Amino acid sequence: MLRCRPVGKSPTKKAQPLPFFLPTPTVPTLSKLFSASFSFISTTPPSPSPSPPYLSLQFSFCSSFIGREISDPKPKFLEVYTVLKAELLDDPAFEFADDSRQWVERMLDYNVPGGKLNRGLSVVDSYRLLKHGKELSDDELFLACTLGWCIEWLQAYFIVLDDIMDDSHTRRGKPCWFRLPQIGLIAVNDGLILHNQIFRILKNHFRGKPYYVDLLDLFNEVEFQTASGQMIDLITTLQGEKDLSKYSLPIHRRIVQYKTAYYSFYLPVACALLMAGENLDNHTDVKNVLVEMGTYFQVQDDFLDCFGDPEVIGKVGTDIENFKCSWLVVKALDRANEDQKKLLFENYGKPDAACVAKVKELYQTLDIQGAFAEYESKSYEKITKQIEGHPSKAVKAVLKSFLAKIYKRQK
Repeated sequence: MLRCRPVGKSPTKKAQPLPFFLPTPTVPTLSKLFSASFSFISTTPPSPSPSPPYLSLQFSFCSSFIGREISDPKPKFLEVYTVLKAELLDDPAFEFADDSRQWVERMLDYNVPGGKLNRGLSVVDSYRLLKHGKELSDDELFLACTLGWCIEWLQAYFIVLDDIMDDSHTRRGKPCWFRLPQIGLIAVNDGLILHNQIFRILKNHFRGKPYYVDLLDLFNEVEFQTASGQMIDLITTLQGEKDLSKYSLPIHRRIVQYKTAYYSFYLPVACALLMAGENLDNHTDVKNVLVEMGTYFQVQDDFLDCFGDPEVIGKVGTDIENFKCSWLVVKALDRANEDQKKLLFENYGKPDAACVAKVKELYQTLDIQGAFAEYESKSYEKITKQIEGHPSKAVKAVLKSFLAKIYKRQK
């Protein structure tokens, strides 16, 4: 009879079932488990003792992949999260006690899977398109989902720390993690755990792959670029040194290119390209298109921070209060007369409801919404032209898929 054991446990020790954590096989044995799962389920066990519930769930996960073409990868993507979480909660590098395991599980469930998951799912979609729409094998689907979750882990790490730095109150329609009782600045350490778990996942599932080192380099480089973009953003908003004259469209573009575009747009496609056996040095044109797309995405984000419905976007916008170098304020400065600029200088960056209302009223007067609509139309036209000029049909399909997901989005 086929047997599973939690990762990191000695095979000579009797594994103690954990009520909420599923043990997971390592990738090399995944397809064997898939093929064996049906015979296991249909075989009468030699012992009258029923199999532990967590073991049955593991086989249910395995068998649900077999023989199915996945049109919507999200359900399977979420199942892979359960498997990865189980591995991390039984990591042999650290001896978990009940309190630490429960803390980490709660932290993961609160911060990692709660968003739209677009970045992670884009790895699966992109890899399938690079394979010309062919059905993925069980291992390919699992690995693509795993890389997608590494990006979602990276996103969780960024937003946990970003919310502290921005003194935000809500995220994804819930209080920010650090705002919860008994969390506070422990969230900083939680962010570090999230970051380190990315490389635990990569080691567990990609160490034997020829592109493993390329993956490590990719995640390392993109994390550096994103942190550097965050630095540029933060040093323009230093307390006591608020100066709107420093803000310009080139500065804004530099911030969003590094803070958002690389990890949100380039990273998912780069992961899929590496899985497909491609050399990233041969795809600088793809990177350039995706960075352009990421810039457009962040301008949308700036717009929604001010004009979006908090119930829809999942957060209360704070760019005005936090003196952010937002596309809206840069565009307003470009359109404003001297009196209107004076109003902006007097009210922008102040955590006062009346000041925020004056800035928003000025945005209306300057028709910033109309300026955004014009920008969105021109950006879409420019990006579409770049995509159509690419020689590869598969890569073109990937880029079109990305653009379709973000064009005229409302959240």
